[in-house]
Amino acid sequence: MTQASRRPAANVGPDRGAPATTRWYLVHAQTGRERVAEENLRRQGYRTFLPTAARTVRHARKLTTKESAYFPGYLFVSLDPAAQAWRPINGTLGVVRLYATDSGGPAPVPRGVVEALLALADKTGRLPLAQNLTVGDSVTLVAGPFTDARGTVRDLIGPDRIRVLLAIMDGEVIVDVPRLAADRAAE
Repeated sequence: MTQASRRPAANVGPDRGAPATTRWYLVHAQTGRERVAEENLRRQGYRTFLPTAARTVRHARKLTTKESAYFPGYLFVSLDPAAQAWRPINGTLGVVRLYATDSGGPAPVPRGVVEALLALADKTGRLPLAQNLTVGDSVTLVAGPFTDARGTVRDLIGPDRIRVLLAIMDGEVIVDVPRLAADRAAE
């Protein structure tokens, strides 16, 4: 585990001293370099939020679980564009650009979106995956030996496990997995 993955998600949470004009903005970061962008923005004094999730990655026939961006290629920055310089964000190492309006100013994320993510995240910025699954939901497994496999929730087994029907190799297989190993599939 790296130092960056152990660090608390400083700069997140309620900013009680922030003026009412302070909003959250979406930063497009280089995919896989979201932490680099986050760290460099923090060094410049910006308040950031990089939501993360534990994901299993398959490489060279080995499965490893690592902390990765919940929204690959994106993070959030809180600022007041009238009082803070926002143009340096676009020149920050790891940042592709700050999303902007047609007029050229930064485009704020709708109120409540980032605040809801902050409410769900733990103190390190990790978001839980698929907490509210129900029988019949389509899911994608994000951890374990069946990572990236799609299936259907067949049963809820206690508070932290689910039974999933997977379609694998022209057949169907039922597997029991932790709830956090499944994410609701995109429709």
